[in-house]
Amino acid sequence: MKPETINKLCCPFDKADLSLQVITQDLEKNILEGMLSCKQCNRYYPIIKGVPIMSPDEYREFNLEQPVIESWNNQLQGKEFKNFRLIDSESK
Repeated sequence: MKPETINKLCCPFDKADLSLQVITQDLEKNILEGMLSCKQCNRYYPIIKGVPIMSPDEYREFNLEQPVIESWNNQLQGKEFKNFRLIDSESK
């Protein structure tokens, strides 16, 4: 995914702007792995192999996303994933 693509995307649920966290990039600065997150509803959308996964919750499979997300633990800054949302670990 090209970094400027973030300017064309919004949360499919509430149409709010998305934040981008880059995990890995290629030599041309294209995003290979990363995460888009909505500040309004706290949903996250992983970027895997350059493709943002922005399906509705009912079509997503956490078991498929979990291994990738677990490998990103260092970048989560104390947050956890629950019901396709990014939450503070302390607010459980």
